[in-house]
Amino acid sequence: MTDTSTAVALSVGDQMPPSEFGPLTRSHIVRYAGAGGDFNPIHHDEGFARSAGMPGVFGMGLLHGGLLAQRLAAWVGLADVREYRIRFTGQIWPDDVLSFSGTVTAVREQDGERLADLALAVTRQTGDPAIKATAVARLP
Repeated sequence: MTDTSTAVALSVGDQMPPSEFGPLTRSHIVRYAGAGGDFNPIHHDEGFARSAGMPGVFGMGLLHGGLLAQRLAAWVGLADVREYRIRFTGQIWPDDVLSFSGTVTAVREQDGERLADLALAVTRQTGDPAIKATAVARLP
């Protein structure tokens, strides 16, 4: 089997290349609902969302969790992601522009592998956090 690792050399303090997504549209939300099978009407039916006490429809958490995972994999290489944990800290709304960031917080060795601990985040254009995450990546 061929090694598909694209492990990158990382040091404490290194930053994930900055990126943005958006503005988020209702079409993005509906397309993600179809792909992910999450058809909860709170995400696509304005009247339903308002009746539930929300100001309107909003994106499902795994939408921006997946976008962050995509950027993580592009940064460290998909084959080298050892762990990925997310905590939803805020909602995302139509017209939001999402920013993705990451920092290497530690480099260590465990079970014969060199690993980097990463702190990741998704924030809205308001500066409000939408996701706080951690990941572990294998290093060369």
